[in-house]
Amino acid sequence: MLISTAYAQAAGGATGGGADLLIQLAPLVLIFIVFYFLMIRPQQKRMKEHRALLEAVRRGDVVVAGSGIIGKVAKVQDGEIVLEVAEGVRIRMLKSTVTEVRTKGQPVGDDAGK
Repeated sequence: MLISTAYAQAAGGATGGGADLLIQLAPLVLIFIVFYFLMIRPQQKRMKEHRALLEAVRRGDVVVAGSGIIGKVAKVQDGEIVLEVAEGVRIRMLKSTVTEVRTKGQPVGDDAGK
């Protein structure tokens, strides 16, 4: 015969146990660590900065909303703000849609006595 008979070989990794499991899980753990530092952590930092920005919004600030509307804050309520976008034109918006504060307004009581 010109063709030799092939016999099955026994699996070599069946006796290792713990080391094989560690080798199999290492890439998954590494991927999670990379995702944490490249995606999750920066997003949490950005959310914290945005939350601080929203808490600092007060009357007189010029803000930019997520829709691109630029206006002056006329009134701040719990979850909403009233923007004056033109003289006599006021709109109510959710406070969370504010993306940027362009100029900070004067404190409310500064010019009251003058």
